[in-house]
Amino acid sequence: MASKKELKKDLNNRFGEIIDGALINQEADSKDSSIKTEELVDDIISEFDNIIEQINKRDSEDRAKHLKSVKGNINKKADEFIERLNNL
Repeated sequence: MASKKELKKDLNNRFGEIIDGALINQEADSKDSSIKTEELVDDIISEFDNIIEQINKRDSEDRAKHLKSVKGNINKKADEFIERLNNL
C-alpha cells in the first residue's frame, strides 16, 4: 500500500517535472505555443489540487484500495499531460 506521504511526493515530482518541461519548451519555442503551454500548466495545477483532495479523503471504506486507485489516476493523468506536452 502506498502511503499518503509517498503519493503526495510522487504527485509533486511527476507533475512538477511536466510543468518544468512545459516551461522549458515555452522558452525555447515561439510565442505561438505560449497560450497552449499556459493552458497545460493551468490544467496540471487544477488536477494536482483535485488529486490532493482525493489523497486526503478520509471517508473511504477500504483505504488501501482507495490509495491504489489514486495512484493509478496519477499515472493516467501524468501520461495524458506528457502527451499534450509532446504535441505542443
